[in-house]
Amino acid sequence: MIKRYILFHGKRHPEEMGEAEVAAFLSHLATKRNVAANTQNQALNALVFLYKSVLERPLEHIGGVVRAKKPARLPFVLSEKEVSGVLAASRGCIG
Repeated sequence: MIKRYILFHGKRHPEEMGEAEVAAFLSHLATKRNVAANTQNQALNALVFLYKSVLERPLEHIGGVVRAKKPARLPFVLSEKEVSGVLAASRGCIG
């Protein structure tokens, strides 16, 4: 992810960039690359590590980031006919 971040910003060194560039990159991942929320979170964590542990310049508040949306999970529901089939098949099995 760090390589993508650097390439996204025209091969600028991360020391020349900060919170605004991190926010722009994370928003780009969500809006243009359509990455999953977990992928965007992994990118954020990698950048936080880079700035804090490698460059020894922790990031302050990163605001204005468009967050990737977690997909809505639809519940699995049986139709009335399927429920009737399951109940019919289970009669006599209990007991």
